Amino acid sequence: MDRTLESLRHIIAQVLPHRDPALVFKDLNVVSMLQEFWEGKQQQRAAFPSEGLVVYESLPSPGPPFVSYVTLPGGSCFGNFQRAQDKEMENNSMEDMGCCLSRAEARRDAAKVALINSLFNELPSRRITKEFIMESVQEAVASTSGTLDDADDPSTSVGAYHYMLESNMGKTMLEFQELMTIFQLLHWNGSLKALRETKCSRQEVISYYSQYSLDEKMRSHMALDWIMKEQETPGILSQELRMALRELEEARKAGQELRFYKEKKEILSLALTQIYSDPDTSSPSDDQLSLTALCGYH
Repeated sequence: MDRTLESLRHIIAQVLPHRDPALVFKDLNVVSMLQEFWEGKQQQRAAFPSEGLVVYESLPSPGPPFVSYVTLPGGSCFGNFQRAQDKEMENNSMEDMGCCLSRAEARRDAAKVALINSLFNELPSRRITKEFIMESVQEAVASTSGTLDDADDPSTSVGAYHYMLESNMGKTMLEFQELMTIFQLLHWNGSLKALRETKCSRQEVISYYSQYSLDEKMRSHMALDWIMKEQETPGILSQELRMALRELEEARKAGQELRFYKEKKEILSLALTQIYSDPDTSSPSDDQLSLTALCGYH
């Protein structure tokens, strides 16, 4: 732990040279510090050179508690952190529970969570190396019924994970997170299963989607998938959206990285909006990304 704190102080001294490492997380101007951190990273061309900078989003609310999200270059997302559980609300005031009583406070709190994660991302242990891959694969094997031999077989889940890590050697975990989020979403909406049925190998799927970022076009295609699911099973969109909102809230209160949950919410909301705004939205588009493009690639 002492070594980790010392490494963090060293990183802060490098990326925020005008700040006192001992006071960084106590400084109320943490919003500007987060911006300063990522501006410095981009000037060094060390991360996501084509991306914009830090983006904040506040949920509409007539009063406290307020919720704010912050999205970092590359897409990682964090929210303000609430320490209390809902069941405690009857016996405690919102201030006692750590709820944010103003939008500015929620924004600062979200920035603090994002800054902590940004700094931790700079630690050597957060970069994908051969040692990191070996440890990660061993953990993956331990959590499944597989063996270490599976790591060399891309047709297995452990082998696919090993291949993804090998393909991203030298990247940080926040950089690797975007690709992982894409595959989490593809698994969630059933695209990976459909791709397996077309005989596309996991290696080909990973190679293909590694070329793409999670943008509006990909969200639109995933929304189209859910519109088609709604046709087959009426009510599934609303059910999935309620679940996604609950997962997002629970993950935010736990201080977790939120992009997967937030993207699910955005995709499902987009699908519902398209259904109610255009009854003819259900016909598939000619350039549908998920299956058509990859099968052509295959």
